[in-house]
Amino acid sequence: MGVTILLELMGGVALLLWGLHMVQSGIIRAFGAKLRRWLSSVLRNRTRAFLAGIGVTSVLQSSTATAFMLSSFTASGLVQLAPAMAVMLGANVGTTLIVQVLSFDTSAFAPVMILVGVISFKRASRTIYRDLGRVAIGLGLMLLALENLVQALSPIEQAPVVHELFMSITGDPILTILIGAALTWASHSSVATVLLTMSLAYSEVLTPTAAMALVLGANLGSAINPLIEGVGSGNPADRRLPVGNLINRIVGCAIFVPLLDPIGNFLHSIELNPGRAVADFHTLFNLIMAGLFIVPLMPFSRLLEKLLPDRRKTADPGAPLYLDESAIETPAVALTTATRETMRMGDLVDAMLDNTMKGLLTNDRNLISDVGKKDDIVDRLHEAVKLYVVKVTQQSLDDRQSHRAMEIMGMAINLEHIGDIIEKNLVELANKKIKRQLQFSKDGADDLLEFQSIVRDNLRLAMTVFLTSDTRLAKELLAQKSRISELELAASENHMQRLREGRIESIETSSLHLDILRDFKRIHSHITAAAYPTLEAAGELQAYRQHIALLQAQRTKAQDDRKKR
Repeated sequence: MGVTILLELMGGVALLLWGLHMVQSGIIRAFGAKLRRWLSSVLRNRTRAFLAGIGVTSVLQSSTATAFMLSSFTASGLVQLAPAMAVMLGANVGTTLIVQVLSFDTSAFAPVMILVGVISFKRASRTIYRDLGRVAIGLGLMLLALENLVQALSPIEQAPVVHELFMSITGDPILTILIGAALTWASHSSVATVLLTMSLAYSEVLTPTAAMALVLGANLGSAINPLIEGVGSGNPADRRLPVGNLINRIVGCAIFVPLLDPIGNFLHSIELNPGRAVADFHTLFNLIMAGLFIVPLMPFSRLLEKLLPDRRKTADPGAPLYLDESAIETPAVALTTATRETMRMGDLVDAMLDNTMKGLLTNDRNLISDVGKKDDIVDRLHEAVKLYVVKVTQQSLDDRQSHRAMEIMGMAINLEHIGDIIEKNLVELANKKIKRQLQFSKDGADDLLEFQSIVRDNLRLAMTVFLTSDTRLAKELLAQKSRISELELAASENHMQRLREGRIESIETSSLHLDILRDFKRIHSHITAAAYPTLEAAGELQAYRQHIALLQAQRTKAQDDRKKR
């Protein structure tokens, strides 16, 4: 009997957590990017920030999610600490709204919500409707879980042993608060802990005082996870917001612990439903703490800034600038950040091409040494982008997002290969030339400069195609392949002519010259690969390949005809 009840209770809690997760993930996928942009735009004064915190968190159903979002804003310097703290005060109030709604008997809506959600999730053609279907399923599961918890707890209402066990566990308010905090930390959800407490209070397993102490613990525990995440940062300033929120929760617990009995008696006198009384206390606690802290936010923020000074480390050039871990659950935003980081890789590769050619022509060891350092940065960024995109693909992506993820991965790989060709081949050739103090002939240097200039121009064109997915530019990029082949042939013939003329510089640098042309052509092959995903997505790749094959056949026939004549 006891084991069965315990399993049903644990299953109900698990179902509640899963339903809450589906609601949060569905909302973030549907509106996450818009919520982030809107939240960053309203952080101008405390009142608007407070109301924004209520609105965002009532949608996300998680003050923890709002805290992570705000932490990324404050850490990057986008918003000041005081309005961010105001948002957190609003977020704490926002979490009470769903609790208030679910404190009423809404179990009859569970089957309807699940049915509507499944139909929308399975049948809808647009991604946003599938995400909203996920939200409906999650809400239905939460309602079903609450009903199951009440049913699972009903047999033990008349069991004195169980009542004595809970009394012994929750007899000390401080211990009960710590239990509530631990449950919230483990589940990452104060809403789940408060809803579980409501079910226990409704079944009269908990006394009103113990139930309210668990609510205090749930509010305390909601501030722990953002703080733990902030500890991973080496900069104390990144911990200001979670520390400020934790202080608010601790002060609240200190104020309310001595008042638990009178508040419990008062709420019990005006609210006969013990579950509703728990929800009312949860709302009351957060409203009072918001009112107490909203006025002195400026001096409180200055105190936190003094206690946790900004100690940013020297910028690491190999560290990603745009990859935002908090955006991974919002694929549209995450893929945009990965695109920006890949564009940064393209800028570094372009600088490597520039420095390599300058070093080759001037025998400048410093420039060549800098190329090697930039290749290390490109390698690190490639690894970071690759791992980030892999995490994004573990989310629920539509076909367009999946194609874009693979396109980002492919572009990053090609840029990393270009960096390796530069570092392992062209840098080695440059060091050999510098060691022997060789010089290219003026005509030879001009040919190499022209070849390298076209390669760099096409690299920039490739990055534009990658960013815009413009099919016209993609075709223009692929058309450059034949041009590069013709230029390589012309440059090689010019070099052979200089050898026949007996130019000393050309004779001494002959192998270097031809190897450089070969490596630039290899680099260009990786550059033009950026055009294929764009044409494939537009359904024009096969037709374009047939067109190119026809042109090549016509060119070959024309060459054969000239030979016959």
